[in-house]
Amino acid sequence: MRVLALLFFLLTCGAAGAASLRPVTTLHGPNVYLRDLFDDAGPNAGRLLGPGPEPGGRIVVEAAQLGAIARQFDVGWRPASPADRTVLEWPGRPMNKDDAIEAVRQAITAAGAADDIDIEMPGFTPPIVPVEVKAVPVVSRLDYDRNTGRFNADLTITAESMNPIDTMISGQAVEMLEAPVALTRLLPETVLRAEDVRIARVRTALLRNDVARSLDQVIGMQLRRPVAAGQPLSLTDLVRPPLVQRGATVRIQLSVGGLSVTGQAVALDAGAEGEKVRVQNLTSKAFLFAEVTGPGQVRVTPDAGSALPTLPARYDSRNDR
Repeated sequence: MRVLALLFFLLTCGAAGAASLRPVTTLHGPNVYLRDLFDDAGPNAGRLLGPGPEPGGRIVVEAAQLGAIARQFDVGWRPASPADRTVLEWPGRPMNKDDAIEAVRQAITAAGAADDIDIEMPGFTPPIVPVEVKAVPVVSRLDYDRNTGRFNADLTITAESMNPIDTMISGQAVEMLEAPVALTRLLPETVLRAEDVRIARVRTALLRNDVARSLDQVIGMQLRRPVAAGQPLSLTDLVRPPLVQRGATVRIQLSVGGLSVTGQAVALDAGAEGEKVRVQNLTSKAFLFAEVTGPGQVRVTPDAGSALPTLPARYDSRNDR
């Protein structure tokens, strides 16, 4: 009876001190500890075994290595078969590319670039970082050519419980400006309305010096040439819409002192408000210069000179035959 009692005691003590293998362990840092392989690993459970997989990677520990580790650290576990194994995983995700772009933008702006730039990194593959952490990218070295906008840089990504990741990046910084562009294809002689245009960010390299920069410069103006959708608007292609058409009958006003006389004339030119056009008075047949004051209206001042007697647009020389 004493022998049976002793055997039972030894068996129960051994069971209480036995460890169990963890078939899969999700890591939360770059290192592997004894507790990541075994449950109830004993007093050495917090012992560091070495580096684990990179974020997004895995390591498989086979039976032979597990047995050697258990013996080395006095863990009450032995392989039951060669098929015993454990998988160590560190979940990862690609770093947000926008975070890397913002880090490059700040570095290039500090190097003297314009405040409004787009960063293009066509060959950049975001590194894998742990799922549960906020990765912080910082440009540690920058080689930037402001004339071409091209750059090469070293990017260092850090995060809590993660070894720093260093990667080389390259690309181009494109300076941008806001300018009115056509919403749709616009035809010549279109008088621009607010719904015809919008403000958009446009590459500075695509803008000439005569490109309009505000909606006030384009709304109400008339196009001289067609404009494609999304194209900036050139000030040289914009004219004020004519209020007087060539060959049309207009109301003419002559002011002298306190007197004002009105009559009719034929416009020899088209003109916008404030522009000078030639007209022929239908009563006196005189040719005069007049200022356009409104739709179909002109004004002649006493000091306005006589205009050359050019035939109006609707005159047909075949009538003289």
